[in-house]
Amino acid sequence: AEFERLVALKEPLVNVKGQWVEFRPGEVEAALRFWTQRAHGPAPLATVARLLLGGDGAADAGLPLDTDATALSPAVTEALAVLRDGLHVPDLPPPPALQATLRPYQVRGFSWLAGLVRLGLGACLADDMGLGKTIQTIALLLHRRAGAPALLVCPTSVVGNWRREIARFAPNLRVLVHQGPQRAAGPAFAAAARAHDLVITSFSLLARDEAGLQAVAWAGLILDEAQNIKNPDAAQTRSARRLRAGYRVALTGTPVENRLQELWSIMDFLNPGFLGDRESFRAQYALPIEREGDPAAMDALRRRVNPLILRRLKTDRAIIQDLPDKLEMKVYCTLTREQVTLYEAVVRDGMAQLAQLAGRGAFARRGVVLSLLTRLKQIVDHPALFLGDGSPLPDRSGKLARLAEMLDEALAEGDKALIFTQFAEMGAMLQQYLAATFARPVLYLHGGTPRPQRDAMVAEFQAPGGPALFVLSIKAGGVGLNLTAANHVFHYDRWWNPAVENQATDRAFRIGQRKNVQVHKLIAAGTLEERIDQLIESKRALAEGVIGAGEDWLAALDDRALAGLLALDVGDTE
Repeated sequence: AEFERLVALKEPLVNVKGQWVEFRPGEVEAALRFWTQRAHGPAPLATVARLLLGGDGAADAGLPLDTDATALSPAVTEALAVLRDGLHVPDLPPPPALQATLRPYQVRGFSWLAGLVRLGLGACLADDMGLGKTIQTIALLLHRRAGAPALLVCPTSVVGNWRREIARFAPNLRVLVHQGPQRAAGPAFAAAARAHDLVITSFSLLARDEAGLQAVAWAGLILDEAQNIKNPDAAQTRSARRLRAGYRVALTGTPVENRLQELWSIMDFLNPGFLGDRESFRAQYALPIEREGDPAAMDALRRRVNPLILRRLKTDRAIIQDLPDKLEMKVYCTLTREQVTLYEAVVRDGMAQLAQLAGRGAFARRGVVLSLLTRLKQIVDHPALFLGDGSPLPDRSGKLARLAEMLDEALAEGDKALIFTQFAEMGAMLQQYLAATFARPVLYLHGGTPRPQRDAMVAEFQAPGGPALFVLSIKAGGVGLNLTAANHVFHYDRWWNPAVENQATDRAFRIGQRKNVQVHKLIAAGTLEERIDQLIESKRALAEGVIGAGEDWLAALDDRALAGLLALDVGDTE
């Protein structure tokens, strides 16, 4: 409104806050276009930011990069300075209502969040798992507490954790959990939301309850485990983008898991238009970096997103000094004769299927490859998992035998252990086998575990004298749990995604851990597990260069490369 008033004077020189400013016709028209864009497309600040950071289209925009900042509001001027040079803010005092003592790096993180939010910029807190993204966010919620509620969206499995942490650290924060079949809807939900400071819901309800969520003007929108919106075409991602909120924050330990498109999706939620549209981002950054490792493109992307992403690692002693060491080791296991026979038969059958699909298209081939990979992983875990016949477990899997040997040593030392598997059926087998082998209770958490039972398991495991072994599905138990009673973590089978594996490991390696954490990654020697482990190491550079990897990339290998990957080295068997 102030800008339009100045333009209406139609004077070449105007006085703005005591300073004379020259208004040039071309710049005035360009600036007006930026402001009027708000109703029809990306926020003007995002467009200006693209220009300032070297984005495409600077020549067409009509607004020189050195435009006199006095023509802009102080908030916009400050925001643009942040995008150029990063945010430099003094540490804020923690909110008086926060019943916790923040570590110095947490004070800096909270102050950083508050600074970006104040300027209207979306912020991504990408601290390593275990550094306390939750407590920093609670501090922000208390700092920004206003008449309108904030909305926090997280995985269903983490809702209870958020509720408990807020009750512990900010008990005067009024919290409404929007979940379950009895949750409010329509006007009743809107009224209930406005009577609280924070509403917590899950990603699974974003699209289903979008109409009700849209009816509330949220003070802020926070996404925990924001990798859940890494697919820009998913219904929950589109719903998150459409919600109205005064500020937006994304929390994730893995801004990039598989592809740079995931980073684009998160940033486009936080600051629409900031990285351009999807196709221009793909052409300018994703393809050059992912296919060619282009250092210039990687540096340009890093410079663009770094002001809006705060990433700290707990292995950095400059960040935190009170965590013990994490010792990672690969444990190579031999196959039994039964495993060798099954493995070779499945490889022959799979490659024959692929040969028959020649010329049938990538989609059909992809399904066969992924099915083949799954069957081979089941075989190297245990023949009974592949056969699904409920047959006995002892003496049939080299990996299971090695796990039992290592657990026997850990238990003899009085240690506790987490055992992760990606197969729910394997988890049930492990629970049964380990309980019988060691004559002691073994906990098992999977996707179908009810939340009350899940919470009880965590409390039981964490308690002194509680069960020493905890088997977890990596999908259900990989996030949102504090299991620092364990100082051993076993990855029984490889997820082939470093980001997901690290998140699971960090259930034990996090604040509160007082022992060295030993991470054991079981690998069936001579099989696809060993070769893919080598490929994983080379793919780590993608995530680390800009700020992880799934299995779909394996489906793109041609038949010759795939055959080499799957070939069994029979020298590594029993």
